[in-house]
Parts: sequence; structure tokens; C-alpha cells
Amino acid sequence: MYSKTGMFSSARSIFDSSPKLDYVSFNIMLAGYVKHGRLDDAHKLFVKMPLKNCVSYTTMIMGFSQNECYGDAVGLFREMRLLGVVPGDVTMASVISSYARADGTRTNARLLHGLVLKLGLDIHVIVSTNLVLLYSSSSCLDEARIIFDSMVDRNVVSWNVMLNGYVKAGLVDLARDIFEGIPGKDVVSWGTMIDGYLQARRLREALALYCDMRHTGLRPNEVMIVDIVSACGQTKNLIKGQQFHVLAVKMGLNCYDFMQATLVHFYGACQEVELAYLQFEEGTKDHVACWNALIAGLMRNGMVNDATHLFSIMPERDVFSWSSMISGYSQNGRLNLAVELFHEMIAKGFKPNEITMISVFSAISGLSTLKEGRWAHEYMYRNSIPISDNLGAAIIDMYAKCGNIDFALDVFDQIREKARNVSPWNAIICGLAMHGNAEVSLRIFSDLQSRNIEPNSITFIGVLSACCHAGLVEAGESHFRSMKTAYGLEPNIKHYGCMVDLLGRAGRLKEAEELVKTMPMEADVIIWGTLLAACKMHENTDIGERAAQNLAKMEPSHGPSRVLLSNLYADAGRWDDAFLVRSAMHGEKLARSPGYSGVV
Repeated sequence: MYSKTGMFSSARSIFDSSPKLDYVSFNIMLAGYVKHGRLDDAHKLFVKMPLKNCVSYTTMIMGFSQNECYGDAVGLFREMRLLGVVPGDVTMASVISSYARADGTRTNARLLHGLVLKLGLDIHVIVSTNLVLLYSSSSCLDEARIIFDSMVDRNVVSWNVMLNGYVKAGLVDLARDIFEGIPGKDVVSWGTMIDGYLQARRLREALALYCDMRHTGLRPNEVMIVDIVSACGQTKNLIKGQQFHVLAVKMGLNCYDFMQATLVHFYGACQEVELAYLQFEEGTKDHVACWNALIAGLMRNGMVNDATHLFSIMPERDVFSWSSMISGYSQNGRLNLAVELFHEMIAKGFKPNEITMISVFSAISGLSTLKEGRWAHEYMYRNSIPISDNLGAAIIDMYAKCGNIDFALDVFDQIREKARNVSPWNAIICGLAMHGNAEVSLRIFSDLQSRNIEPNSITFIGVLSACCHAGLVEAGESHFRSMKTAYGLEPNIKHYGCMVDLLGRAGRLKEAEELVKTMPMEADVIIWGTLLAACKMHENTDIGERAAQNLAKMEPSHGPSRVLLSNLYADAGRWDDAFLVRSAMHGEKLARSPGYSGVV
């Protein structure tokens, strides 16, 4: 009784004075410690226990799991099994949940699933629900769905776990199918589905679903409001974001620091810098997240000097403060400052995170300083900074742009089997294409197609560029068509530019010109320039003249195109026309773009 109510001095006094203590006495005391968050005391008692049964291990495992000490929970479960203690349903539920958060691999999921079946514990809703969670976190959604569908009894938590699995995997439409089948939706169900739409940048559907939720009488929680305001910032939807700002005020959330930081970030993202400043001034100045949000907003709007000043007067900095500055410098072309600040950050004892390192590698890519890139990469290994998909892509891109494609391939090979999204694949496919290694680039794309990872529009820019370098016209046309037919991707102007270049290099100029005419968007200077250059290569003055005329309409002062046209006439022996173009250039005071060296 005393331990359950938190009166541990009385409970301990009785416990210590007892002449004989059994399982029950120890377990009650242990449970009291765990219930009131005194994990250290619980563990000390657990270690001293002369005898331990399933309840003892389960209580301690639950304590570790509830306090996010997932590795300790897993370790204690392994000890329990080695000693031959048979776990129960609550034990397995806690253990499976810990594995999902600490070591969620397909192998572990199947081993635990097998043990559950062997012990006959799959009949318990809590165990099956956590198996769905484990398989989902292991990217094994098919297995998760099989378990979910086989559950005789499901509660709203079971539905929400399956729903969240699809949302986390980006399978929003499948998630919606699950959502529609939930018999008693709670605010978590609605929030998860709304978040799925927000993550997919489908704000309109998220807001429509939010309205449906309100009609059921459910009220949003603070997490939902923060997510929606953040999404409005990402999509620069000022009006909708302000409506939820008003709602936050009505709900009394605007006085909380996390909401203040979200609103500062929102107004900065919507280019409303004055409103961001106003929101910042209304908040407390000792909350570092608000400072970070304003710095990020200033950087996003190109106000680098203002952000630098704000950073210099911050009363306190955290890793996100440094990351915001480094990212801002990199995005605004201050690449040397980004790298210098990275070194200063390390010198002052701050450990960079994934966002910091992505920005650093982006800056190094722009500077093409391989030595700096190697140092940053080695620093990551020395400090055990994990390589996520996006960070791996940044490292691969850095090595490719610094001229060492072999290092880029080495990094890709290290993370290939672990990659869950397409970004590392894009980086190596585009990097190889840039280096002219078309065969390897296309071979890696073929490997990607055999996996459960969907290519995106960036993937196909690399693929079409590789085809262009290798002169693989038919393969390029096939890949271009497959964008829409196989993957539902609409080609953008860059893809059309690749195809014009591919056809132009192959001398199929009429097809290239026809493609430009039938594009669903207006051709830009780059596409007309590409066609004109191909005409120069193959000495086709008719199409070249039309390309040059269109270029002149779009950008009358474009000197390089006039030079190309002049050279095209000269190659065709039309010296009078070449002279007229050159004379017009001098009359309009146009000049060729000067050459420059990247070495000196």
C-alpha cells in the first residue's frame, strides 16, 4: 500500500524490517519504484533480489521501456531468456515495443513473432498490436498487415498502429483506406491521418479532414495545431496559417514556447519577416527555439547580416542555432562562412547533428574542396554520427562534385542495403552520369527498380543524363515514357531538356524540334540553346535559325546564342549571314561570356 501511494520511506521501513521476504514483497516494492519513476532505486532493488520470477523481470522491463531505456529493456529480456524464465503477454508486449524503438530489424521481428506463436500469446490484443508496430518500424508492412488482418479482436490502438505504419512509409492512400475502416476513431486516428497528408504536402486534403474531425465534436490537440501551422509555412499558405494562429490563441496555446517558435517559423517561411519579429518579441527571450526560428526565417529571406547579428547576441545557443546559421550560409552562397562556422562550432564543444552535416557537405560540394570533405566525413566516423539516407546522399553528392566518384561509390555501397528512401540512389545515379559513367549509372538504376523503393523525378534526370552521355537514344526514350506509364510522374522542363539534348546529340534534330513544340510547358533559354548547339554540331542551319530566333525573343541580350548562330552560318559557308550576326552583336554591344578557369 505504502509503495503504491509513493510513501517510500514507510514502505522501505516495513520492507527492511521484515524477517522473511518473498517474491511478492520484492515485486510490490519494485512496482512502486517503477510506477513513480524511481528507476535507479528499482534497478538497485532488482539486482539485490535473491530470486526473480516473470513478474520481477516484466516490471523491470516495463520500467526501462516506459523511461525510453529500450536497449536496457532488450538486454534484460535476453538475460531472462538465458535463465529460462518464461515471459508472459505483458512481458512480450513491452519487449516487442522496445525492439521496435531500439533494434527494429526484419530478423528480430520474425524471431520475436516466432516466440509469441510458440508461447501462444498471439491471442492477446496488446501482443499482436505491438507485433504490428515492430514489423511496421522494420519496413515490413506486408507482414504487419497480415498480423493485423488476422487479429480476432482489435481496439482503436491496433488500428492506429497500422495506420501510422502506412503514414510513416508515405503510403497515404493506403493509410486512408485503413482510416476509413476504423470503427471508433479517436483524436490520435484523425491526427495521424492529417499528419500523413501534411507529410505528403497535400495540405488541402489535410484541412478537409480536419473539418470533418471538428464536425464529429472532437477538438484538436496541440500537436495537430503545430503540425498544421508548420505545413502552412512549408506551402506558404499565409491565410490558412493565420486562421490556425487564431485558433491557437483561442485554445490558450500561444503562451507556450513551442507554439511561439512554430509561429515565428511560420511567418518567416511565408516571407512575413515583420510579423515573425513581432511574434518573437511577444514571446519569452529565454527560449532558444524562438531565436532559432527567427534566425532560420531571416536566412530564408536572404537577410544574412540580420541573422548573423541575432546569432551573435543570443543569450544561449544549442546545436540547432549553429545548424540554422550553417544551413543559412550554405543556402545563401556564403559557402566559406558555412565551413568556417562548422569548425568554430566543433571548437566550442557542440556536436553537429544530421542537419548540420548535410549543410556542411552541401557547402563543401559548392567549394569543390575534397580535402575539407574528407575531413568532415572522417569527423562523422570518429564521433559516431549515424548516416541517414539524406546524409548519405549529401556525402555521395559531395564526393561526386569534388571529383572523386570512386569515394562516392564506396559510400553508396556501404549504405545501399540500409537505404529506405530514394535520395542516396539519386545522388549516385546523378553523380555517375555527371562523370560520364553512364553504364554504371544505369546498372544502379536497374538495381533500384528491383527494390521496394520508388524512383522520383530527380532519379530520371540522372537516368536521362546517363543515356545522353552514352548516346542511348532508344533507352532514353523508353525511360522517358516510363516516367508516366510506370511511375505516374509528369516530366518537367528538365526532363524535356535532357531529351532534347539526347536527340540533338544523335542528330535527330527534327524530332528534337518537334518535342520542343509539343512540350506541355513553354521552352526556356536552356532548351532552345541546347537545340541550337546541336544544330551547330550537325550543321543544320534551318532548325538552328528557328532555335536562334526563339532564343532572341526570350532573351534578346543572350550573346552566346548569337555566337553559336554566327559559327553555324560560317560552317555552312554562309559568310554574309555570319557577318550580319556579328555586326548586330557589336551594334547591340553584346559580348561572349568570358571563359574562366577553376584552377587559377
